[in-house]
Amino acid sequence: METASYKTLVARMESSPVGKFHYKLLYINGAAWAFDAFDVGIVTFIVTALTKSWHLSTAQVGLFLSVGLFGMFFGAAASGPLADKFGRKSVFKATMLIYSLFSLICAFAPNFTFLLVARFFVGFGIGGETPVVTSILGEFIPASKRGKLQGLIDTFWAVGWLAAAIIAYFVIPTVGWRWTFVIGALPAFFIFVIRRHLPESPRWLMSKGRVKEADKIVNDIEQSLIDQGLTIPKINIEDIKEDEIAIDEKVGIASLFSKKYIKRSIMLCIVWFLGMFGYYGLFSWLPSLFVAAGHTMVKSFFYVLVMQIAFVPNQFICAYLMDKIGRKVLLVPNLILSGITTIAYGWALGHGVSSTIVMILGIFTSFFVSATWAVLFTYTPESYPTRIRATGVAFASACSRIGSMLAPIVIGGGLASLGITGVFGIVAGTFVIAALMVGIFGDETKGMILKD
Repeated sequence: METASYKTLVARMESSPVGKFHYKLLYINGAAWAFDAFDVGIVTFIVTALTKSWHLSTAQVGLFLSVGLFGMFFGAAASGPLADKFGRKSVFKATMLIYSLFSLICAFAPNFTFLLVARFFVGFGIGGETPVVTSILGEFIPASKRGKLQGLIDTFWAVGWLAAAIIAYFVIPTVGWRWTFVIGALPAFFIFVIRRHLPESPRWLMSKGRVKEADKIVNDIEQSLIDQGLTIPKINIEDIKEDEIAIDEKVGIASLFSKKYIKRSIMLCIVWFLGMFGYYGLFSWLPSLFVAAGHTMVKSFFYVLVMQIAFVPNQFICAYLMDKIGRKVLLVPNLILSGITTIAYGWALGHGVSSTIVMILGIFTSFFVSATWAVLFTYTPESYPTRIRATGVAFASACSRIGSMLAPIVIGGGLASLGITGVFGIVAGTFVIAALMVGIFGDETKGMILKD
C-alpha cells in the first residue's frame, strides 16, 4: 500500500464536513436497523395468531420464538469475517436478501417444521446485518462527529417496533398472519437502494490496497458536499499518526485474541453478553411478570408500551453527548443506574407498590438501559482496526445472542424459587458487572481516528 496516499485519503475524510451524504448513509443503515426491529417485533404478535391457528403447545411457542435467535447467532458469527474479507457492501446486500427471501418463504410454510427452518434463516440474515451496519457507517464519518451519527442508528429500532405493532394490529386480524411475513419480505427491494446509494467503505478498500477505488469514492463524497455549498477544508496529513497506517497482521477471528486485542475482545464479549442478557431478561418476561404481580393483561401491555417509549430519549441524549464527553463516561454510569433502577423496579413490582410508582420506576429503568446500545454500537467498531472491525463486532454480537437466548430461560426458571424481586436482582447484577468491565478494562475512543 502507498503510505502517502493512504494518509492523504484518511486526512481528507477526517477533515471533511458532515453533510447530506453522511445523513443519507445514516438513513440507509437506520432503515436496515428498523427492518430488523420490525421482524423481531412482529413475531411476538404472529405467535399469538399462530398458536390459535395451528394449536401450538407451550414448548412449540418457545421453540418458534427462540429459533430466530439461534439464526442471529450464526449470522452474526459468519458475516463479520466475510465483511472484512469481501467488503461491507456485498455482505450487507447478501444478508438483506437472505432475510427478505426467507421471510417470504415463511408466508407459504405448510407446517410448523418448515416454518422453523425458514425462521432460522430469517434470523441468520438479521444477525448478519448487525456487524455490517455497525461497522460501515462509522468508517465514513470524521472522528469528531462519529459518536453523534453512529449513536443515532439505534433510534431506528423504535421505528421498526412501532411499524410491527401497527401492521400487526391492522393486518393479522383481517387477512391473517401469513401476510405479515409477505410485508417482511419487502426489504428485498431495499437492496437496490444499497446498491445505488451506499458506496463501499473507502477505509476497507484502502486496507485491501485498492487506493484508486477509495480515492474515487472520496472524490465523489467531497463533490457532493461542495454541491451542497459546504467548504472542503485544507487537509492536515500530520494529524494522521503512523500507527494508524495499515500494517501486515493476521486477519480473522484468531487476531481478536492476539496480545494486542485480547483484553478488549474479552471485555466487549462479556459486556455485550451481559447487556443483552439484561435487556431480554427485563423485557421478554415483563408482561407475564406484571400479571404475576396482580396487574391485568391490559395494564401489563400498557406498561410495556410505556417502557418501550421511554427507551428512546436517552439514545438521542447519548448520541449527542458521546463526542463531547466520551463513550466510557456515558456507558459506565448508565449501566450502574440501570442496575439500581432495576432493583428498585423489581422490589416495587414484587411488593404490591402502587401502579403509579411501578410505572415511574419502569420508565427510569428503560431510560438508563437504552444507553447501553446507543453507546456500544459506536464504541465497539471503534475498538478495532478496519481489517478486523466487522469481525470484532460480529464476535461481540454473537456473544450477545447467547445472552438473549439464555435470559428468558434463566429468568423463567428463577421465578419459582427467587420470586419477582429475585430475578430482577439477577438482571440488575448483569448491568453492574458490565459497568465494572467497561470501567476497568475499557479504553476511551472519543475523537479517535479509526485505525486501519
